[in-house]
Amino acid sequence: MSKIADLNDTEFAELDELLATTPAPLQALDASMLDGYLCGVLVQPRLIEVEEWLPPIFDYDGGELPADADPAWLARIQELVLRRHAALNRSLAEHGWFDPVVLDLDAEAAAAAESGEQPEADAADDEQLSPIARTLLPWVAGFQHAALCFPELGELDDEGVMNAMARLYRHLPAETAEEKEIVATLDREHPLKDIDDAIEDLVVNVADLYDLTTDLRYKVEAVRRDTPKVGRNDPCPCGSGRKYKQCHGAN
Repeated sequence: MSKIADLNDTEFAELDELLATTPAPLQALDASMLDGYLCGVLVQPRLIEVEEWLPPIFDYDGGELPADADPAWLARIQELVLRRHAALNRSLAEHGWFDPVVLDLDAEAAAAAESGEQPEADAADDEQLSPIARTLLPWVAGFQHAALCFPELGELDDEGVMNAMARLYRHLPAETAEEKEIVATLDREHPLKDIDDAIEDLVVNVADLYDLTTDLRYKVEAVRRDTPKVGRNDPCPCGSGRKYKQCHGAN
C-alpha cells in the first residue's frame, strides 16, 4: 500500500487560504500554527481521534463552526489536514524528524512594504521578542494550543517532558518572573545562534516528546482475570474432583 503523500508548497498555501476564510467571528489557526498544533496532538500520551482534535483548528478560543458551513470547503480542509497529520506522524515514528512549517516573517514584511501595505502590529512586537522567537512564535503558539486543549501532556510527572516543553515555550512571550528566568537560563545554557539552529532545536524537542510518550500512547491494558489462575495441582474448576492437570488442564 502506497504512503499518503505530504502536502507540497502549493497545497500548504491553499490550506492557509482556506483556513483564512473560516466564517467570522471564528479565528482559525494559520498554516504555521496548525503545524505546531498537529505536533502537539501527536505527542500526547494518548491517541486522540480526529473527531476530537479537528474542531479546535477553526477557532483559537474554542468556538464551533456554524451548521451551514460550506461542506466542500470543510471537506477540502479536512483532506489536507489529515494528510499533513499522517505525514508528521510517519516522519516522527520512522525518522525522529520532520520539516516544520515556519513562516519567513522578514520576507512577509518586505513584501508588504513593497506593496505599500502597513504590516499589523502584534503581541510579538510589543514584547520585543528576538527575531528567532518572532519567527517561531506562530508554530509554538499552535503547539501550545494543543497542549491547552489536551492537557494530559503537561500533567505528566516526567522531567524530560517538562524540559522539552520549556525549550519550545522559550519562543513565547514570557509573562511572569518565573517564565522570564526560565528563558534567561535557556538562553544562557542552550543558546541558539541562528534560525536554522533554533528550528533544529525545535524539531529535536518535539521528537523527544514523541519518544517519551510513545509507550503511554500505545499502551495495551493487561487482560484481567475474573477468577484466580488455577494451579496444575489444584482441583479442576469443573467439579470433577480430579486435579486440574488430570482433567481440563491435561495437554
